[in-house]
Amino acid sequence: MTKHHIIVAGCGDMANVWLDYVEQRENAEIVGLVDLNIEAAQMKADQRKLQVPIFTDLATAIEETKANLVFDVTIPAAHKQIVTTALEAGCHVFGEKPMAESLEDALEITKITERTSKTYSVMQNRRYLKEIRSLRHVIENNVLGNVHTLNVDFYLGPHFGGFREQMEHPLIVDMAIHTFDQARYISNSNALSVYCHEYNPSGSWYNGNASAICIFEMEDGSVFTFRGSWAAEGLQTSWNGDWRITGTKGTARWDGFDHLITETITDPNQTAFFKETEKSTISNIWTGHQQHAGCLDEMFSALEENRPAETDCHDNIHSMKMVFGAIESAKKGEKIYL
Repeated sequence: MTKHHIIVAGCGDMANVWLDYVEQRENAEIVGLVDLNIEAAQMKADQRKLQVPIFTDLATAIEETKANLVFDVTIPAAHKQIVTTALEAGCHVFGEKPMAESLEDALEITKITERTSKTYSVMQNRRYLKEIRSLRHVIENNVLGNVHTLNVDFYLGPHFGGFREQMEHPLIVDMAIHTFDQARYISNSNALSVYCHEYNPSGSWYNGNASAICIFEMEDGSVFTFRGSWAAEGLQTSWNGDWRITGTKGTARWDGFDHLITETITDPNQTAFFKETEKSTISNIWTGHQQHAGCLDEMFSALEENRPAETDCHDNIHSMKMVFGAIESAKKGEKIYL
């Protein structure tokens, strides 16, 4: 069995999710913690009862511990440096999204993986929800016919504090990438173009644009629309958004909570003004773990089977193109081809 010797880079709260997972995995062990704030790293080690060395420099940590895998749970601004350093030092990387703060940096990282023959898998934990996996199954089995429209509304009012409220594009870069990636997964299609209007509504507590409306044209001919805000008080949606997916045979709805249904026409040859339909509850087909655990299961399996993970950087770059294409479109006020 492959033994994974892991360094965790970044000792904030998110590190706990990754550390919880490692505790359940027999062939993985933490061999070091890295953080520019050595006190934060020591606090994390004490909190988790980890008897491991602590570093402020990743390259040194890898050399001294002989690690072969790095968990990058740093803030987005640090991702390029952390991932590049780890790859160049001979480690594979599992990291939090986004890949980088610019598309150019993300593309450069994919080239480094090719040059170093190492892999970089990106945490897209919201692909690993039973409802998302089940929606993909419904579409693949032609329940809705030819899908032509995917819509999602996302409205929340979280008061994070910290780096998110200082970001130039907090909603699109830090959150909408989840939804964009889900749309790619559900439709099994990449985006060809985007038109986006991004804005910061009155009363927002964010410095950057906390709201956006995006229209994507997908490779399969469908259209995916996203309407969202992180500065929306009242009548909030789920963190998963409120989905509507329509095809030639009917529509699927997911409210982002536990209401997942289809309504499909009973006879395509009907000539009535409104065709007769029937409603059904979508059955869960996913038997794996959800969220971070599901994505990490896939990352480790892919590494051990010597294949790209489902969220390998070469796949995830297409979600990044949606993010940065949307930002470019908003800045230019025009449709952008990806």
